[in-house]
Amino acid sequence: MAASRTKESGEMAGAREEEPLVADASCVDAKGKERERRVNRDRDRERDRDGGTSDNVKVSVRCRPMVEKEQREGHRGVVRVDRLRREVTVQLPSPAQQRVFTYDVVFGPESTQAEVFNETARPIVDSVLQGYNGTIFAYGQTGTGKTHTMVGNKESAGMRGIIPNSFAHTFGHIAQSEGEVRFLVRISYLEIYNEEVRDLLGKNHQARLEVRERPDIGVYVKDLSSFVVKGPEDMEKLMSIGNRNRAFGATDMNEYSSRSHTIFTITVECGEIGPDHKQHIRMGKLHLVDLAGSERQSKTHATGDRQKEAIKINLSLSTLGNVISALVDGKSTHIPYRNSNLTRLLQDSLGGNSKTVMIANVGPADYNCDETLNTLRYANRAKSIQNKAHINQDPKDAMLKEFQKEIDELRKKLAEASESEGSNSDGCEFEEEGGGRNGRKAQNKSKRIMSPRAMASMQERLAAERSSLMAKKNLMESERNQAQKELEHREGELEKAKKPALGVREEA
Repeated sequence: MAASRTKESGEMAGAREEEPLVADASCVDAKGKERERRVNRDRDRERDRDGGTSDNVKVSVRCRPMVEKEQREGHRGVVRVDRLRREVTVQLPSPAQQRVFTYDVVFGPESTQAEVFNETARPIVDSVLQGYNGTIFAYGQTGTGKTHTMVGNKESAGMRGIIPNSFAHTFGHIAQSEGEVRFLVRISYLEIYNEEVRDLLGKNHQARLEVRERPDIGVYVKDLSSFVVKGPEDMEKLMSIGNRNRAFGATDMNEYSSRSHTIFTITVECGEIGPDHKQHIRMGKLHLVDLAGSERQSKTHATGDRQKEAIKINLSLSTLGNVISALVDGKSTHIPYRNSNLTRLLQDSLGGNSKTVMIANVGPADYNCDETLNTLRYANRAKSIQNKAHINQDPKDAMLKEFQKEIDELRKKLAEASESEGSNSDGCEFEEEGGGRNGRKAQNKSKRIMSPRAMASMQERLAAERSSLMAKKNLMESERNQAQKELEHREGELEKAKKPALGVREEA
């Protein structure tokens, strides 16, 4: 009998997919709902004025190879990937039945990290460099290769994942930029563990941070640390520090299982002079999201803390599914973003101001057939989400202008100090070499010696300026070095001025 092939639709998927229970929308208080509607309405009006571009979420699927354990236990592969047709076919346990799904891009077990980056992530990174917001996130069952896709192995060039490849691509673009263009790149790294938001780069990475919202900048995390970086090496170093602080644990399905969702955010500010001869700034944010995998306790055999973590992970992923369903059904008046910190932080990425790519990771083995179908249905629904992204021009939270202002103020102080030093040399704070033989000798050389009081005053002023300079950690390195050289030069001049004064006192 010929095998029957059925195209799965998003509506059919919603009815069949088994998802963990999620908190009912009624748990969101009335004030929160009204505030969310007001913020969304204001944001939509702003986008309409800015002329944003509508674009559906791009969805790709990646199927990993069979692992040694699956082969040893005699499992067979039931997933087939056709890259030309962009189809993923799943052979069902029932005889001669298949399910076929179509996506924007599909990758089989033989796919390379470079192929995945170039076809899915590179266009998003390019958009961020133009001033758009972008989001790339991996979703799937635990043990299907999400972290491998997003992070990979940084020690091998061919095995680097989307995140380190995005680092290199960002600074490669900056190095090739021409004209009077200035860039500022900063990063932050957080995790959502048991519904608590933590700063993976903070002094206390166990501290719980608050998720807040403002009409002008949207959802943000209060007190989340941010670091200015000068190259991909800085980014990789900070990511390694954050990964050491991330929650991992072993289960029966994954020896090194992520127990939290993480969001690595790259903010790129670009400043250039416009036709009006004023500096204009574009700011794009790239959210690189590594989601913890959905789990079934019957397969992971998780107990204790691992089981509690799994419940929270499934709850947030279920809320993410509810948000996707509400966005695509066209009938919902309320989108339950606030039911989870994950969906609150991804609010702009799903139905908002962002260009978004979802990479669904699946395993090929027959014993994971149900989970694979659930993932594919989940991804199928996400294809229908429509975002409206626009270039972020002169945003209120841009730091490039703030840094430039600090640099200008420091230069002004240095200039004022130099002028003050020059005026002192005219005699108002200097002493004539006077009296007897020493006075006549000094007059012959036309020398005038700085008074001890003037020297002490100048030394205090230079020390204060040096402390101020070192305190401004966010100054660009080149500007800091230049200002520090000027200070060192003036300190050297002060030391030279001290020597004649000491000589005169010794002779006296």
